[in-house]
Amino acid sequence: MVFVLYTAGCGDRTGNTAGNGTADTSALVADNGPQFKKEGELYFISKTSQDTIRKINIELAESDDERAQGLMNRKSMTDDQGMLFIFSEAEEQSFWMKNTYISLDIIYVDENKEIVSIQKYATPLSEESLPSFKKAMYVVEVNAGFCDKYHIAYGDRIAFTKM
Repeated sequence: MVFVLYTAGCGDRTGNTAGNGTADTSALVADNGPQFKKEGELYFISKTSQDTIRKINIELAESDDERAQGLMNRKSMTDDQGMLFIFSEAEEQSFWMKNTYISLDIIYVDENKEIVSIQKYATPLSEESLPSFKKAMYVVEVNAGFCDKYHIAYGDRIAFTKM
């Protein structure tokens, strides 16, 4: 008898997965893990000047399966790429880095698209819980150091478009 165990990494801790026991290798490229797939654009907007601080291309995680997969198995991501997790309602969120090989900044955003908390420099492959501490409806994951480099802070906002 063969059992297949699925675990969620760098996504919400619900652990929801497809569970069909087959591996989809269509998005794998060499040793770099899943290839980035642009599904929209996201803008970080300054709380003081209302100007755009930085624009990134995003992958979307809207379903339970997509949120559970997150950036698992990704070996690299450019500075202008990220993932946007979209939840149906605002509630306290908690992410972890299981099966996630790159260090990330995890940005928690409320239903008004205002940044309410940030977990910087998340440790790759860690199962430590990284809570939002406040209700969040959106979560943005970018490379570690992104928030420091571009001065992204609490109270800044996001805006995004889907492709």
